[in-house]
Order: sequence, then structure tokens, then C-alpha cells
Amino acid sequence: MSTIGTPGTAPLQIAVALDGAGWHPAAWRLPQARPGDLFGARYWTDLVTEAERGGVDLVTFEDALRLQSHDRFTPDRRTDEVRGRLDAVLVATRVAPVTDRIGLLPTVVTSLTEPFHAAKAIATLDHISHGRAGVRVQVGGRRDELGHLGRDRPTSIEELFAEAGDYVEVLRRLWDSWEDDAEIRDVATGRFIDRNKLHHIDFSGATFSVKGPSITPRPPQGQPLVGALGHVPVAYRLIAQAADLAFVTPQDAVAAAAIVDELEAEQPVRAPTVFADLLVLLEDTPQTARAALDELDSANGEPLTSDALIVADTPTAVADLIEDWRAAGIDGVRLRPARLPRDLDRITSELLPLLRRRGLHRGIEEPVTLRERLGLIRPANRYALT
Repeated sequence: MSTIGTPGTAPLQIAVALDGAGWHPAAWRLPQARPGDLFGARYWTDLVTEAERGGVDLVTFEDALRLQSHDRFTPDRRTDEVRGRLDAVLVATRVAPVTDRIGLLPTVVTSLTEPFHAAKAIATLDHISHGRAGVRVQVGGRRDELGHLGRDRPTSIEELFAEAGDYVEVLRRLWDSWEDDAEIRDVATGRFIDRNKLHHIDFSGATFSVKGPSITPRPPQGQPLVGALGHVPVAYRLIAQAADLAFVTPQDAVAAAAIVDELEAEQPVRAPTVFADLLVLLEDTPQTARAALDELDSANGEPLTSDALIVADTPTAVADLIEDWRAAGIDGVRLRPARLPRDLDRITSELLPLLRRRGLHRGIEEPVTLRERLGLIRPANRYALT
């Protein structure tokens, strides 16, 4: 799906990554923040309906099987940052009935969950949303995570990503384990399903084996979209071989083009749709944006750091950056709002209209499946005789 070499031939896709009160650890302290609502349904439906109103193509929901930590690799005991999350799949399922156009991608941790459970949960989300579901797969291997499920020690990074590849393969096979017309629902003959159109997947891998079939009929999209975040070659290999959507973190347009080239080299026939992540704080001038970031950094006791490029600037400056990265070959951007709902509101009311005026983003359309919205085909069922 990558457009390197022919930038602008397909509409730019816009995603928004939702997490807590925003991606700055001190964002929950701001007057506009809603820390008392973080664990309620209304907060999440408000955010996603605003994103949909503004024309965002899809949202992702962060998740993990550990408490957030200031240190990526070890738990901490800080009490001045947001801790705790709702289950991402359940949040997406709650949001689905109050939206009708935006794609919904909750995060699932492949190292610590069973693919059968995830397959039926995401298939259910696809049915409830009428074809707007996906899943962002994520590996996990910290000792505090593994201890929740009785595992004594982390495996190697290579083993974690190999397991994630198997996990995605099982998801896809389970989604195909019901043929599209397996449900007959014929009252006259008393036949609800055609049992010959349900299939055992008989998968056997290094860390698990799954017989199937799924308990959930084939999703409306055939297979909901699979996305993954990558920073290093082992992650790029997983994305190229198993995912539909790549979330990557270049620091400039040159790096963006290099990542697109690397993904296409891994999978020249079917390269994934590439989203470049940006952590954004938007204000009317560069000076006020920088001052707002400095204020948050001061409240948190240290400067904000991120795997993604941090941009504290105006909507126009961010639009310029996105346009440059689009020319470098990316298919979309995933925006991480530093402050919720403040920066999401500026994304929908200012940044996206700017991109549409430049002919980069198509804006709001009639309800379609997420695959159709991103220009991806509906895959054939691998088990169907035809």
C-alpha cells in the first residue's frame, strides 16, 4: 500500500492514538483535563466521537498488562502520573455503537494473551462496528508482566516477535474458519449453519497450538486489519510479514523514506500501509506551544521524552511537516495528542481542515468498512473451496 515514488496518489490517512489524559505525563493536571472521567465510558465516547466528527480515519487505544511506568523497562513507584487503564478491547466495543465511520484499533499484548480469545473479541468488535475493527498487536516481556501469568523469565526479543508472528497467523486463520455463507438461518428447514463451512485450523507453533474453529462467524471485513508499532529491524520484519498497518517513529523525512524502503524490501509484493507517529502539542504560535510544553515539563520534573518525534508548534507547522513526510513516501500519520481533549480538539478543528485544503486528506465520507476507507481489499477465505 506504500506510495513511495508516487506521493499523493492515494489519500493521506490520519490516525489518532488515545491514551489516558494525553501523551504528556503531566497532562492530567491541566484545567481542561478530565482525570476524574478516565475510567468511565463517557470520556472515551466523547474523544472518539470528536475524532470522527473531525474526519479522523482511525483511532488506536493503548493497553498493557502492567501499570504505566516512567521507565519503559522497569516499574516505578511514582504517584504523580496517571496509573491504570481500562481494557482497550472493551473500550473500543463500547465506543463502536455510538460511531459509524471511524476505525477502531485496540491494543492486544501477544506475549501474554491467548490468540483464540483475541480473535473472537476482535471479530465481535468488527460485527458490532459493521466492519470498522482492527487490532494493534504488541509484544510484552517485562518480569512484572510475566509474573501476572506465572511465567518466570522473559524470552528473547527474537522469540517474542516470532511468537507475535504466529499469533497473527492464528488470528487470521480463526477469522477464516467460518466461510462467509456458513450461516444459513433457514427456519423452514431448521438449519442455522452449514457445518461443512466451519473449519479446523490445526495450527501448531513453537509456543501454542490451536485447533479451531472460532466460535464467532467470519467478520464483515473478512479479516479485521492488523497493525503493529516498530522501531527496529526485528519489528519491521514482523510488520512486513504479518501486518496490514505499520506504525513507525521517524525523526525526519529522510528517516521516514528509509523506513518505507526497509519495509518494502522485506515485503515487496504487499507492503503495509505506513503511518508515521508524531507526538503533538498545538497552540497559536510556536512560542506559546513551547511555553505550554515547558510548563508541563516543569510540573513533571523533567523534559518530555518519546520514541516518536515531539512537535510543539502551530497546526500550520505540523501540516508542513506532514506534507514533507508524505512526499517521502508515508501513507499516513498517527498523531499522539500531548493533552486530551485539548490537542485532539485542535487536530479536528484546525489541523485536519488545513490538510484537506491542501488536498492531502479527503475528510468525512459515508460509512464504509475500515478496509474500504484505507483502500485495502477484502481477503478471500483460505478455507473456501472456491
